[in-house]
Amino acid sequence: MFFSKIHWAPTETLFKIGSFGIHYYSLMFVIAFSFGLYLMKKIYEKEKVSTEYVEPLLFYVVIATLLGARLGEVFFYNWGYYQNHIIEILLPIKELDNGDYKFTGFRGLASHGAAIGILIGLYLYQRKYNYKPLIWILDRLVIPVSIGAAFVRIGNFFNSEIVGKYTGNNFGVVFDNRREIAPRHPAQLYEAIGYIALFFLLRYLYKNKINRNNGYLFGVFFAVLFSVRFLVEFVKVSQGGFETFAPILSTGQWLSIPMILFGLFFVFRKTELK
Repeated sequence: MFFSKIHWAPTETLFKIGSFGIHYYSLMFVIAFSFGLYLMKKIYEKEKVSTEYVEPLLFYVVIATLLGARLGEVFFYNWGYYQNHIIEILLPIKELDNGDYKFTGFRGLASHGAAIGILIGLYLYQRKYNYKPLIWILDRLVIPVSIGAAFVRIGNFFNSEIVGKYTGNNFGVVFDNRREIAPRHPAQLYEAIGYIALFFLLRYLYKNKINRNNGYLFGVFFAVLFSVRFLVEFVKVSQGGFETFAPILSTGQWLSIPMILFGLFFVFRKTELK
C-alpha cells in the first residue's frame, strides 16, 4: 500500500571522537550557512557588488540567528525551565540530575526568535557596511534563508524532535527511538517541503526581476514561510509556551500571525522604499 507507515530510528550523531560527537542537527546548520554563503556570493557577483561584503554578512547572520533563536526558545517557550538554569541559555550544555553537565550542542532554537534576531543583526550590519540599502540586502538574503530553514527542519527530523501528532491510521512515521509504535505526522518534513517550495518561488521572482528592490521578496518570504508554519502547527505536538492562556491556537501560530501580517505589508505596500 502506498500510504504506509515508515519506521525511523536514526542516531543523533554522524560520528563520535571520544565523548565529542557531530550531531546531524548541527551538520544541517553548517550546510545551511555554507550553501547560503555560496548563493549570496553568486548574487553579489551577478549584480557586480563586491563579494568582500558577503563573509561579514554571514558572520552577522550566524550570530544573530543563534542568539535570536536561542532567546526565542527561552522566552517564548521555556522560561519556566531556563529561569532556574540560566547557564544553559547561551551554552550548549544541559545540567544532569547529579549536578554534572553534558555537552548537547545547541538544541532548542525558535524560528520566530531567529527571524527577529536576523533583522536586528542585519540592521547593525548595514549601518557598518553601508554599500546598499537594508531592504536591498533583505530582498536577496531571504533566498538562501528559505532553503536554510528547510535544512534545519530536516535536522529536527533526524533528531526525532518537534514531532507531529499521531495520524490515527497507517500513514506516517513511527519514531522507534522514542519507543513509539503508532505513526505520527512527519511535521518537520511538511515544513521542509514548504520551505523548499518557497525557495524556488523566491528564486523565480528574483530571476525575473519582479519587484526585487523594494521589499517585495522580503515580504513574500515572511508571509509564505510563516503561513507554512501556521498550517503545519495544526498537526504538530504542542511545544509549550503561552498557549495555555489562549488555547485556541498554539504558541507557534500566535507568533506567526504578526510575522505573516508584517510580510503582507511589504507585499502590498504602494510607496517606494529609499
